[in-house]
Amino acid sequence: MADYYATLGVNRDASQEEIKKAYRKLARKLHPDVAGPEGAEQFKAVNEAYDVLSNQEQRKLYDMGGEEALHGGGGAGFGGFQDIFDTFFGGMGGGMGGGQRGPVPRGRRGQDALVSATLDLEEVVFGCEKSISHTLAGECPTCHGTCAAPGTEPIPCDQCNGTGSVQRVTNSLFGQMVSQSVCPKCHGHGTVIVTPCSECAGEGRVRVTKSTKVKVPAGVEEGMRIRLSGQGNAGVEGGPAGDLFVEVRINQDPVFQRAADDLQCELQVPMTSASLGTTVTIDTFDGPQDIEIPAGTPSGHVIVLSGLGVGRLHRGGRGDLKVAVAVKTPTKLDEAQRALLEQLAQMRGEQQPTARLVQQNSSIFSKLKDKFAGR
Repeated sequence: MADYYATLGVNRDASQEEIKKAYRKLARKLHPDVAGPEGAEQFKAVNEAYDVLSNQEQRKLYDMGGEEALHGGGGAGFGGFQDIFDTFFGGMGGGMGGGQRGPVPRGRRGQDALVSATLDLEEVVFGCEKSISHTLAGECPTCHGTCAAPGTEPIPCDQCNGTGSVQRVTNSLFGQMVSQSVCPKCHGHGTVIVTPCSECAGEGRVRVTKSTKVKVPAGVEEGMRIRLSGQGNAGVEGGPAGDLFVEVRINQDPVFQRAADDLQCELQVPMTSASLGTTVTIDTFDGPQDIEIPAGTPSGHVIVLSGLGVGRLHRGGRGDLKVAVAVKTPTKLDEAQRALLEQLAQMRGEQQPTARLVQQNSSIFSKLKDKFAGR
């Protein structure tokens, strides 16, 4: 195991300035242009030691556990050293670690796409599968993402000889230095498309209209987004597709209203039926349901049908259907009906018009609010 401090000839408590001075001195002395090829390994070791000790975080890891701590911590020690070494030996070969990095594959990931799906309340209650038509970037049907015209293919770049990078030689304090940069002709790919596909203009994708099926779980809410991985816009030059996000929109139902996982509705009952009691049948999302109206049911009374509400998105099961009774008072009476009501009022001792204010917490409005809230 190498001792980086010994390699640079400094104490373990050396300052950053002392480490830098020691490195510069040894680098000048051991550079191959000065020491010859036999000094290459020592020069490499000095650069390696400096790369670690000049980085505060890497130095802490090394001080705690040596080279094993550097590798275990996933640090960038040797990555940084490789950059330095490539600066001196880039393109020289000879197995000293300074070779070219190779071409960059073509293809960039496509952008994500956003579409909306409009649901009826019944579809929210049970969940559904929707088919959505939308336009986005899709793979070119002619070149299938290769970007080249049919019958042709990319050829090696003559400027970088297919490596994807070009070298530049400059003179410096340490002598002649070789650096690498991305090839300006092939943009680092190592190949050039001489005859681009005419349908997609060499991009590998075109605008398409497609239909996508999405499974919508029960209990989704307005504005929620469902992610479909890899079904968004196709990537450029054959790259992977982005994701498709489906944003939920919910139509208002003419009868039922949603309150979290519950459904609410209002049932109008004639005054006589509310007074005498009756059984009525109502249409729900689960089909016809019989509801018993007890005799003397007041307006605002809430009848709960358990498990007939909205499917719960995360907990499973369903909420309840809450039916609020609204007693309908007759407004148009003929003479016979009026006579009967007057007779009833006389029998109940209500022949004189009477009315009274009630306390707020006992009013029909507060009762209705509490019952809908489940209190």
